[in-house]
Amino acid sequence: MDFRLFLTLYSLKVSQPMNAIPVINLFDQPHDSRFDASDWHILAQHWYPVARIQDVSSQPQQVTLLDVKMALYRTESGDIQLVRDICPHRGVPLSKGWVEGDEIVCPYHGLHYNRAGKCTKIPAQPDLTQISERFSLTTFPVVLKYGLVWTSLFGRDEQAANFPVLDTWEDADHQSILPPSVDIAGSSGRQLEGFIDVAHFAWVHHQAFADRDNPVVPKYHTERTDYGLKSIYISNVSNYPHGMQHLAPEGFLWTREFDVYPPFAATLTIYFPNDGILKILNACCPVSANQTRLFVPLTRNFDTTGDLQAVYDFNAQIFAEDQDMVESQKPEELPLDLSMEAHFEADRASALYRRILAEWGLSKRYIV
Repeated sequence: MDFRLFLTLYSLKVSQPMNAIPVINLFDQPHDSRFDASDWHILAQHWYPVARIQDVSSQPQQVTLLDVKMALYRTESGDIQLVRDICPHRGVPLSKGWVEGDEIVCPYHGLHYNRAGKCTKIPAQPDLTQISERFSLTTFPVVLKYGLVWTSLFGRDEQAANFPVLDTWEDADHQSILPPSVDIAGSSGRQLEGFIDVAHFAWVHHQAFADRDNPVVPKYHTERTDYGLKSIYISNVSNYPHGMQHLAPEGFLWTREFDVYPPFAATLTIYFPNDGILKILNACCPVSANQTRLFVPLTRNFDTTGDLQAVYDFNAQIFAEDQDMVESQKPEELPLDLSMEAHFEADRASALYRRILAEWGLSKRYIV
């Protein structure tokens, strides 16, 4: 062994008490995370959806945010809980355990943890009344919005969070729809930018609603807002699926409003004929640097008794077409240095989005 390495290891050993135990409820970026360390710490302050409320049960499940694994479950009283998915005793995932009352039980040694993350029972020592705080879980905040479970690794002030606004979700005049989530082998930045990109309609979505013979993107307005940015795009590109486009009056102009809530959420409001309004929330969960779980709550004030499966199918088609592009892009991460990729006029919204992320201090590295 190198002598300098020996001295380093020895000094670490003697500087620690003999009974030192790692405090596992304090955590940092996982060692196998592919995020830059500075990027990870910036993103860890923000809030993201991790699951649909309807998919949460008393059977714990594992979800991942920024490479941090969490156990998600519903207590018997109905509360939804999120804790770091590791038992501080011997490191077994709590998602392999079960719920008893309002407590989650580790499957390895039966330790019980309450909603505050405190260990309340060690079956091997039933007479133990003072359980060490070392047997405590890292708990995460839970906010329920738009049919989704939202959380943050380090953020705790819900009022200061930059949640996207989907103001029609609980409006009685609008139907609320929540399709299944979509897993994408691509970065959340690339996915979000694709969502606000209007120039790709004719080329990527020509089988769904657009037309390759109509690729022109009229100039549109983009501006900064206190929550991020807003773009208003007006064109003759219909949003009806092929086969239904006769429903739009001749010469009808479609208005699409994009509201972007960095880092990885945006809403799209589409104005249909006869005062119809469709609102789509594109909300990314950055599972890892190049892995995204996408949630897409949407509302509409027309065809509210129509076939939901048709909505699911059309939505799945659109995002599958986008997914193929996002998963093949190089570099996988969104290059925030604008000089690293070429841009044209229709990219003004995505260029502003990149500038905002760069101003936050996110890295500008360019990796192929």
